[in-house]
Amino acid sequence: MIRHIEFARLYNFRDVGGYRTDGGLEVRWRRLYRSASLHMLADDDLDRFHALGVRTVIDLRHPDEVARRGRAPEGPGYHNLPVERRRWDTARDYHPDAGVARFFADRYLEVAHDGHAELRSALEVIAEAGNAPVVVHCAAGKDRTGLLVALVLRLLGVSEEDVVADYALTELARPQMVAYWEKERPAEVRWAGFGRAPAEAMRLFLEELGPVRDHCLQTLGVDKTVISALRNHLLKNPDNGAISG
Repeated sequence: MIRHIEFARLYNFRDVGGYRTDGGLEVRWRRLYRSASLHMLADDDLDRFHALGVRTVIDLRHPDEVARRGRAPEGPGYHNLPVERRRWDTARDYHPDAGVARFFADRYLEVAHDGHAELRSALEVIAEAGNAPVVVHCAAGKDRTGLLVALVLRLLGVSEEDVVADYALTELARPQMVAYWEKERPAEVRWAGFGRAPAEAMRLFLEELGPVRDHCLQTLGVDKTVISALRNHLLKNPDNGAISG
């Protein structure tokens, strides 16, 4: 199966299927995608997107981002769930001595605690089998999206190593990302971490967050039935294809 799905203008669109879990199961392909903002879809890209049969879009951007740049195409169900409470300020919060990975890990920890209601809602949407295929996106498909996808994969039992590797794949999209944002907001491209997805950032985040299941149950308020539903429709036995129980 193909993980990276290429579009002419939209970047960083990929499938999160195929990863193995600690119980020997496999994440189903073509159920959950992650992407940069879908407002970039047009012409042949739009046709290719619709061919995927996407039923649901989860947009993690702030409402003002949606208003300014536009939203996903009409058709799929749409949920705007802005998970970020504190706007990033690289001039204030980025310290070169601490490094880019430390900056990102700190921001992800903030979102994981501040955006508890929206993250819980997003997990509930993804857990509903009838909503699949689902696309999760933010602006670049890197930070807010990377955090949510990491939570999902860890709840499914995917190893931290594979979750970190999935996050770091965004580095492959960096040239397209930089080219796009140099036209949109060139000032943002100049800081050292722009478009970066260093593996150490996700590694630090997961380590300092603690057990993801506990965080989801206790801090986000996710019901255990939601986690069961996630596993039931996003996992399969790689030998016979049966949905796990």
